[in-house]
Amino acid sequence: MRRIRAEVLSSRNQGQHHTMTIVAPEIAERARPGQFLQVGMPADRSFLLRRPFAIYKASRQGGWAGTLEFAFGPGGAGTDWLRTVRAHQFLDIIGPLGRGFATPKNRNVCLLIGEGYASGQMYFLAEELRAKGKKVDMIIGGPTQEAIFKPIEGKRLAASVTVVTEDGSLGSRGTIVDVLAAMAGQTGAEVIYAAGTTPMLRAVAEYCGQQRIPAQVAIEEAMACGWGQCFTCVVPVLRKDGSGIDHQRSCTDGPVFNSSRIAWDALVPSATATSTGSGSGSGSEGAGA
Repeated sequence: MRRIRAEVLSSRNQGQHHTMTIVAPEIAERARPGQFLQVGMPADRSFLLRRPFAIYKASRQGGWAGTLEFAFGPGGAGTDWLRTVRAHQFLDIIGPLGRGFATPKNRNVCLLIGEGYASGQMYFLAEELRAKGKKVDMIIGGPTQEAIFKPIEGKRLAASVTVVTEDGSLGSRGTIVDVLAAMAGQTGAEVIYAAGTTPMLRAVAEYCGQQRIPAQVAIEEAMACGWGQCFTCVVPVLRKDGSGIDHQRSCTDGPVFNSSRIAWDALVPSATATSTGSGSGSGSEGAGA
């Protein structure tokens, strides 16, 4: 974990989402899919807590080496302020934080699921999995066309991409859950990864449990400190021996969890999570109070 003063290279609107690229070589070198950043807020503002944002891209080579990208959607005071930050200004950044996605050792066919700007995490993960010789297929979804985050990235990275929107404005009409079983069967998925809203993640977990497909999900919980001191972001996790539930911190024990270990009935979704949010501090105010 490093704290740095990072220069902003670019700040762009992407539909209803926003992306930001920063210069952060110390963090980019260590960052892994599923991890997140904590972004400091202005000292003269009333919202003092840092905001967590999932890492969308970490460039380690080429002309963009040493840079990081993150994305966020509509939120509250913190993200509203962040949208006003322009190129060549500086941000106070801590990262990389959290436990990211694990690469399967003996499974080669991976189905990645992203909802809203949570798809950014899946694109980062897709790059890592492909570099290790894994086959990647994707499902990306959201309420509307504007909520779908950079679908061209999915097409570039995956062997196949299924796009679904609830209003049918892009791809097929429906939800991620509507196409999950068909896509898992069609692609021969051996492991599933997902990031998005809690109801979608729970549905993925239930399907994977029934089909005995291992799955990892990025959970979004309200965070304050981001490194395990305040216990505001706990997730109920079943003990391996079945004797009860432990409350683990999503900022350090997660934000990525084995979906079969989460006690979904005891999990209270973040009250401020958005319908286009993702797990792990993806950029909604719900991810960072």
